[in-house]
Amino acid sequence: MVKATARHILVETQEECESIKQQIEGGTDFAEAAQEHSKCPSKKEGGHLGEFSPGQMVQEFDQVVFSEEVGKVHGPVQTQFGFHLIEITSRSE
Repeated sequence: MVKATARHILVETQEECESIKQQIEGGTDFAEAAQEHSKCPSKKEGGHLGEFSPGQMVQEFDQVVFSEEVGKVHGPVQTQFGFHLIEITSRSE
């Protein structure tokens, strides 16, 4: 069974998401950006969501986490909750 760990930042607008992504690419720490901006309770842990398998997150989220490059920040990814930046921290086949 494939498993992954990821952290994310959840915000309300695509513009805000893109702005935070630029800050992270410019050197801002992902965890600090999550604590400051994310609307998800995971922000207390720097956006960490722990380990999960396909099907435990919404489809748009799963699609990124189980197919995109590990260690990069992906997004904006739109879900029913808002716009996410997603960093896949590990994935095991």
